[in-house]
Amino acid sequence: MKKLVLFTLSTLLCVSAFSQRKRYYKKRPTPQVASAPILPEPAEMKVLPGSFTLTPLIKVYTQGEAAEKTLELLNLFLDENYGFRLENKAASANETHSIALIEDDSYPEPEGYQLTIANNKILIKGQGAGLFYGLQTFNRLLPLEHIQKLVIRNVQINDKPRFAYRGLMLDVCRHFMPMTYVKKYIDIMSQYKFNRFHFHLTDDQGWRVEIKKYPRLQSIASSRKETLVGRLGQSSQYDGKEHAGYYTQAELRDLVKYAEDRHVTIIPEIEMPGHALAALAAYPYLGCTGGPYEVGEKWGVFKDVYCAGNDSVFLFLQDVLDEVIQIFPGKYIHIGGDECPKDRWKECPKCQKRIKDLHLKNEHDLQSYFITRMEKYLNSKGRQIIGWDEILEGGLAPNATVMSWRGEQGGIEAAKQKHDVIMTPNQYLYLDYYQGDPATEPYLNIGGNLPLSKVYNYEPLPAELTAEEKKYIKGVQANVWTEYIPNGTVADYMTYPRALAVAEIAWSPAAKKDYGEFLKKLENALFRLDQHYVNFRVPEPVGLEDVVTTQNAVRVSLKPPVKSSIIRYTLDGSEPTNSSPLYTAPFNIQLPDGSTKTLKCVVMLPSGRKSKVFTATYTHKSYLAATPAVPKGQGLSYKTVNQRLDIKSPIPSANAQSGIANDIDINKFSVNSPFTVEYSGYLQIPADGLYECSLSSDDGSVMYIGDELVVDNDGEHGAVLKKSSIPLRKGYHKFVIRYFDLGGGKSLQAKIGIQGKTALGLSKMVFHD
Repeated sequence: MKKLVLFTLSTLLCVSAFSQRKRYYKKRPTPQVASAPILPEPAEMKVLPGSFTLTPLIKVYTQGEAAEKTLELLNLFLDENYGFRLENKAASANETHSIALIEDDSYPEPEGYQLTIANNKILIKGQGAGLFYGLQTFNRLLPLEHIQKLVIRNVQINDKPRFAYRGLMLDVCRHFMPMTYVKKYIDIMSQYKFNRFHFHLTDDQGWRVEIKKYPRLQSIASSRKETLVGRLGQSSQYDGKEHAGYYTQAELRDLVKYAEDRHVTIIPEIEMPGHALAALAAYPYLGCTGGPYEVGEKWGVFKDVYCAGNDSVFLFLQDVLDEVIQIFPGKYIHIGGDECPKDRWKECPKCQKRIKDLHLKNEHDLQSYFITRMEKYLNSKGRQIIGWDEILEGGLAPNATVMSWRGEQGGIEAAKQKHDVIMTPNQYLYLDYYQGDPATEPYLNIGGNLPLSKVYNYEPLPAELTAEEKKYIKGVQANVWTEYIPNGTVADYMTYPRALAVAEIAWSPAAKKDYGEFLKKLENALFRLDQHYVNFRVPEPVGLEDVVTTQNAVRVSLKPPVKSSIIRYTLDGSEPTNSSPLYTAPFNIQLPDGSTKTLKCVVMLPSGRKSKVFTATYTHKSYLAATPAVPKGQGLSYKTVNQRLDIKSPIPSANAQSGIANDIDINKFSVNSPFTVEYSGYLQIPADGLYECSLSSDDGSVMYIGDELVVDNDGEHGAVLKKSSIPLRKGYHKFVIRYFDLGGGKSLQAKIGIQGKTALGLSKMVFHD
């Protein structure tokens, strides 16, 4: 059995850091009984009467080598957090006032464990991985305060993961991350029971793994001369600075061992046949045109890819993979397979000859041939491939596992074909997407809108699949692409706390998930991350939200999202500072007719860190009267033009296509991007009330009721959801929605319903003249 390296995230605390933390922890005169805020939520947990007091005098019984290593891990945690260690005093398994750590290779679940605290004893039992996960859970039961007499609530926990594959992906090609950060990343994820680290090592913008047979991959492909500043498509500015870096094979072997000691398997990704520009820059003969090529200096998809008609390409990739599989001993090698333009293949005599000789239908079949050929090679070496869902195009390689990233459809299709699937849909699990209002987030991101709540509420087993087909969904993975993530500080901010939501999706039974309870547990989890200098995004205070009301006062009730943090706020429009009012209890804000008040606040952590400024608006609105007009029929009038127009102005009728639509559905239009569409008519409101209106769109959209702009979701962006509320009287109201699309993804969804209740079916509420 491999020897465990004896420190996890919880034990990466140097003496100076420990001393520093003491400044903002107060020792309590009476030890507090720790509750059970365990994240991810265990499969079965019962809180028992009574408690166990853990002191340096407690005896320990160990059975098995993994149990001895677990004790060493526990001692490092105790020493660096509470200042004492436990001695292995050869206690008996049933002795009271003791801890028993038992390695049981016959335990039915390889990653499951039993943790019992009762009758003045602590028992952790499981196989090697199970003991490790049991220890992580036990650590979460200990008090946050740095005291030497630890009183722990009695519990009975029988736990096992929901999914076998629980992954996080880190892209180090767009921006290189030092090995110290990569190790820290693995430390953190292992604490929350992730067991797969997907390491994205090659791409257009950099090749990051040493291949001894091809030294130009280190000297040329690992370096780009400069990097785009700002957003792709909106900026032509470059920073003029070389960006370089790669990992030696020795460093990677050390990382593999480091991860194995934390029960994390590394899955390396070597991109093919697309995203290959860095490799082509080093060895131009691998491309269809022969170059010259340069390592990519901006983001996006490039037309130059590996030449599928050139056997030298396959020999090169086989040589590369021969070295890669000597570094990474895991079962899987990720071969990418995504975003491979076929332009060069269509023009390349060698590729066209390959298509003709093999009687392939087209270039999609050629990609399938490419992937299948490489799969057969890896299979011959005892390995399996994973690929992004584009590997479905042209036919799926026989033994391939599919990562479904373009939504869930690729995963559904693969599962129906009886292929293993990892669910990683971009709209739920791409952690490089914005997690708040882009206008107020501190870092430029790739786009999209993925708040913590949306991540948490994702369900990986699609309802379209049968029970048998669902068995092919092996797990979930969240991805951190780094086009707009230049360093570990920003990577931490984008990863956490959303990765904690993914941890619970991956580990906990679906029936045990509860977002409200998750937020309660998040208090302690973020407190611990703050102890370890993780630059997570501090969430908004619980209860902070925009409010529209017909009353002349509104009650503000907030709760800090992190244990022992505080909230400071202002109501005069100024930015909160250390001397701004401290939130201590709920209070009322007076709202004269038609007025709006703005609350700005920051969350200040015990370590001294503080959040970005959060804002909520509180608005008094009077009921909007219905119009006396009587519409002619159900549905909405629409106008659309094949150009982008200002969506805050009506679309001119000249040159516009027009008609009647039953509901809001842009997919019914056979138009090319860019285009703008306007829906207009009347909204039938069934009863007086405060109505919540929402628009989700990629790109911009607006909603008007009467003459009021109710939802403003304008701008060039990925899928973003905006909401607002308006008091409406029963009857018909003028209603307009406008939307524009510039290409790429396109989506538009509108919902309206009484605030706090399920949205009404919009198709039954809209009418036209």
